[in-house]
Amino acid sequence: MPDSERVLRSPASVLRAASVAIVGASERARWASQIYANLRQFGYGGRVVLINPRQQKVFGQDCLPSLRDLPEPVDHAMVIVPAANVPDVLGDAEAAGVKSATIYASTVGDGESEASRTRGEWLKNFLATSRLRVSGPNCMGSFSFREKLFAYPNTELCSVPPGPVALLFQSGGIVQFWMKSAADRGLRFSYAVSSGNEADLDLADYLNFVVDDPHTRQIVLFIEGIRRPQAFMLAAGRALAAGKPVLAVKTGATQKSRAAARSHTGAIGGDYAAYLAMCERYGIVNCRSLDDLLEAALAFQSVKLPKGPRIGFVTNSGGTVDLLYDYVEAEGAVAPDFDPATHDALLPHMQEGILPKNPLDVGIPTTLKVAADQCGIVARDPNIDIVAWCTPMPGKGPMWEGTHELRRLRDSTDKPVLAFARLIHQMTPHALQVQEEAGFPFLQGLEPTLRALNALWFFAARAGRAPAPLPAAPASGISPANLEATLARYGIALAESRVVSGAREAAGAAAAIGFPVALKIHSAAIVHKSDAGGVMLDLANEAEVIEAAGALLKSALAAHPGAAIEGFLVQKMVSGIETIVGAHDDPLYGPILLVGAGGILVELVRDVAQRLLPVAADDVGKMIGGLKLARLLAGYRGRTADDRAALEAVALALGRFYLDHRTCIAEIEINPLTVSSKGAVAVDVRVVWRNEARR
Repeated sequence: MPDSERVLRSPASVLRAASVAIVGASERARWASQIYANLRQFGYGGRVVLINPRQQKVFGQDCLPSLRDLPEPVDHAMVIVPAANVPDVLGDAEAAGVKSATIYASTVGDGESEASRTRGEWLKNFLATSRLRVSGPNCMGSFSFREKLFAYPNTELCSVPPGPVALLFQSGGIVQFWMKSAADRGLRFSYAVSSGNEADLDLADYLNFVVDDPHTRQIVLFIEGIRRPQAFMLAAGRALAAGKPVLAVKTGATQKSRAAARSHTGAIGGDYAAYLAMCERYGIVNCRSLDDLLEAALAFQSVKLPKGPRIGFVTNSGGTVDLLYDYVEAEGAVAPDFDPATHDALLPHMQEGILPKNPLDVGIPTTLKVAADQCGIVARDPNIDIVAWCTPMPGKGPMWEGTHELRRLRDSTDKPVLAFARLIHQMTPHALQVQEEAGFPFLQGLEPTLRALNALWFFAARAGRAPAPLPAAPASGISPANLEATLARYGIALAESRVVSGAREAAGAAAAIGFPVALKIHSAAIVHKSDAGGVMLDLANEAEVIEAAGALLKSALAAHPGAAIEGFLVQKMVSGIETIVGAHDDPLYGPILLVGAGGILVELVRDVAQRLLPVAADDVGKMIGGLKLARLLAGYRGRTADDRAALEAVALALGRFYLDHRTCIAEIEINPLTVSSKGAVAVDVRVVWRNEARR
């Protein structure tokens, strides 16, 4: 792997510049005018130099014709010029000793025009030898709130007080709209970056930078593509070890979205399932929407992390309780029964005829002290890790007097306490004041709240530990000739089988193996045999085998005309639940293990889990435990339970096998791996060799 895939570069001169130049300064240029006004109005303390070759004064300030005319270098140049002028300006910046530049213009490598591609190639070659750090192109700049360095053309957001949340967005437009909504809900920011097309500085660099920032406690990402996955994972691992949650929304879940991202920014969307496996490994909370991203970011404002996933709900409505029962199950949340002592302590608070249950309906509290006391009882329950209080958004009136009671509640427990509303409301300044005085966030929407609470535990379960490193790939002598024997040494049992060249030989092999048998077409050109009509099951005698061989040959050639048919595979019939276990090398994130429901319905059912390798036994157990397959293995609807431990053992073994032999094998898939009460047997093993000559 090239060193450039791992190296992390500092954007300090972009985000903490002590002096800046605005190149393209003009009173007629909206972005340049707005950025200059922001720097002056909000108190940026550094030197600001204006560059325009056609004007001697701009905004009443002296203007220089070029960066080369600077009496001394500036840290950062904001290059707000047409794309065609960018190469000349960057050349001037390099000659003048400027440390970094932000390129705001688009069509510098993005889009379809020949001129843009030419400029993009020039920029790539320039950066290969330049010491200049570059943000963009095709971006809208950044906000540095403590430094008061507002290099983004938006004035309203500059008045937001500094805070602990860093925003790293590849979309310059989305970042300001998300920031506005987030600020209205009480989130405060350390940095906000629109990284654009990332010709030089990218998400990995910015992420690594804010991990080291003492004022940043959580990091929010909007991702279109991860250009240097190894560097990104290195930075994400540092964030996890530092206990700084990373929350993300990523485009590219659908093929159309991936295509749009490639045409818009040149990003490589990658396989979304592999991206999710990377998030799981590095503790990145992947949110399904911008709305969920906001609720999750607010949830992490509580600072406290839970010691488990168990949520205690305190509500004021039976209808809310009914909805929560449904949503808790749908979102995979955990809402256990209250401890008997909690039950007894809550009884005096209950309306007549209603018993304490989780979720809890205690009606509308008359004061904040009553609400805090009720939540405090739930917080003391040993079965509860998170307290979630359902309430309308704060307003004016007697009910919302005495917010110190909410602060007392928060300070009385080491468990996260959060409030939530059933629906989305506009937060008034008074509501924000109550939220600030309470010291915990007020979330909105039942399902987004549940997902945010789950996110707290997802991160808490991983925080503070660096992921296991990927071991170096050892030399391997594996080949098609010794594949089965090697798998057996790893503890992976294969169904008894023989490869034969013709129908009568197949009948003889079947008799030797013992009926019933399965017969499969044997051809390197036919990967999915069932789709080609290349599999016959439960053949009971030699005559059936001979007849099946003819039918298989006809079907296979009809589906794949001209395919080289090498013969047949005769295999002992094995019964049980069909599962799939596989491993492959994702081009972005590296080796990945897959486990799930298998057989011919694998792509239709899509009940699978993926993890980056290496994995431990506990990881494999959690992979299977999160699948519907786990219920089937446990003896669904009266069936005898099957040997789940055997499936876990094979998955763990295949992961080790792949890591040991990935220099020779690009991909291996066992489908089906048949699991019964007697163990797990590999029925069909498919291998993609890195060297095609070895097939």
